Amino acid sequence: MPAHPDVRGFFDPATHTVTYLVSDPATGQAAIIDPVLDYDAASARTSTGSVDAVMSALREAGLTLAMVLETHAHADHLTAADHLRRSEGVPIGIGERITKVQATFAPLFDAHDVTPDGVVFDRLHADGDAFPLGALTVEVIHTPGHTPACVSYRIGDALFTGDTLFMPDYGTARADFPGGDARTLYRSIQKLLALPDEMRIFVGHDYLPAGRNEFRFETTVGDQRANNIHIGGATSEEAFVVMREARDATLKAPQLILPALQINIRAGALPPPESDGRRFLKIPLNTI
Repeated sequence: MPAHPDVRGFFDPATHTVTYLVSDPATGQAAIIDPVLDYDAASARTSTGSVDAVMSALREAGLTLAMVLETHAHADHLTAADHLRRSEGVPIGIGERITKVQATFAPLFDAHDVTPDGVVFDRLHADGDAFPLGALTVEVIHTPGHTPACVSYRIGDALFTGDTLFMPDYGTARADFPGGDARTLYRSIQKLLALPDEMRIFVGHDYLPAGRNEFRFETTVGDQRANNIHIGGATSEEAFVVMREARDATLKAPQLILPALQINIRAGALPPPESDGRRFLKIPLNTI
């Protein structure tokens, strides 16, 4: 039987993002996956209430934070990964192809401090990498399509898919960001659906589709394979690509895409200060 990590999800209603606290029952070692840095767009102020709640739960449970894991560079929320690195002294891990995302977006924001080598992150994970979390093993599965750098993390009987898969009644991630590709997304999802039926899946967002009135973010491989409205049953690659590209053509850019990406390619660090000590986000006009 695969190991059974303890998993607790923390839902951020402002961005519909789920941050996960994952721990090994045997040792109390824990990881935080996709932490949210709160950002008020009207005042351009950051705060840490969301991730503070995760850390409070961690301490109340007597756990020890060992690492932060990112499934990808998010376009819909700012990451609190660097805040946790500085406050807790833990490393940040992300898929090794974050370098492609940095190469794409650093020029957009004129971010001369960002080099496309991933060095601002502590650990760059390749497909098939495995590393310990206490007595558990974290396995990395490269799942590009939403972005070229997306990874999913398998920890015992729990799978964390980021934006690749949503709840079965909502479907799958968009694939129209730079470096995204619907056909690649389909093939990545097939890798996940080949896992055992009983594997728990924890998704990165939930948006309350019609017919449901409570947020959910846990499902199973078997449920996804049978019931996902975009890819369940016998959905072919061609049918999925046609559906995904047509749907993506109707979607607006995420509300926080411009602030989020320039923070997230820096692993959550703020841009470097100007000569007077103030820090600025850059909003390129007429570019997306």
